[in-house]
Amino acid sequence: MVKKVLVGTCSWTDPTLLESGWYPDNIAKKADERLRFYAERFPLVENDASYYALPDQKQAKLWVERTPEKFTMNFKAFATITTHPTDPKRLPKELRESLPADAREKRRLYPKDLPKELIDEIHARFWVALEPLRKAGKLGAILLQYPDWFTITGKNKSEILRARELLPDDRLAVEFRNRLWMEERNRDETLAFLRDNGLSYVAVDEPQGFPSSIPPVDAVTAPLALVRFHGRNAENWKKPGLTAAERFDYSYKKSELEEWLPKIKRMEEASEEIHLLMNNCYGDKAVNNARDLSELLARR
Repeated sequence: MVKKVLVGTCSWTDPTLLESGWYPDNIAKKADERLRFYAERFPLVENDASYYALPDQKQAKLWVERTPEKFTMNFKAFATITTHPTDPKRLPKELRESLPADAREKRRLYPKDLPKELIDEIHARFWVALEPLRKAGKLGAILLQYPDWFTITGKNKSEILRARELLPDDRLAVEFRNRLWMEERNRDETLAFLRDNGLSYVAVDEPQGFPSSIPPVDAVTAPLALVRFHGRNAENWKKPGLTAAERFDYSYKKSELEEWLPKIKRMEEASEEIHLLMNNCYGDKAVNNARDLSELLARR
């Protein structure tokens, strides 16, 4: 069987990408044309806007219409789904108005501040919104990226399983941002937990030496395998006051991408499909490195 190896980036709308000149001038300001332009060059993209605001079916239908038949779109789960805080203003009006008065006034709303019924409704709306992509065969994986403070505990495992329950049938991919999950003493336990529950482990390439640093382990725990390349900008990785784009400001040398070729080969052998996503989304660095990686893979 020919394995599906898809390469893409973690955004097609990043402001620094729009400013880089990668999109032609006559396309850069048109949302529909930008996605079409991107999808002509890559078979995969990750939609990160869904982390900041719940998507809706009307927009999802447009994503289907603006992409080729075999295009794949992954989605980053809405912040509340992965225990991150969110600004209550980002919630749909009717959900925001249903909040307790004190919660509506908060600038950062954590899941613990929300009634269980509202959290369940957020999951349900997120799931329903993606139905047009699901029906079109264009929905890839839902990325569950957990925060730095999310450590390996029984409670947090239950949190992951709750997301599995409330986002039924879809392929869920888990990315950890606390190194305890993948330290040698916990690694087998972590991977077995994901494997037993049909969850894809997200391998990462990122700066090392921080509490959030996950080692570049080429593990596969489900038919879909994933790698997200965050860059190696250690100087900016945890520097306060920087934008996300500035933390990911890094251009991979081809020799650094070549380091992953044997790992990708092993992941291919253990999976049915693999998604390789460049998240060094600063200027045109991610799209250029996605092209570089595609060329390296084609020459194998």
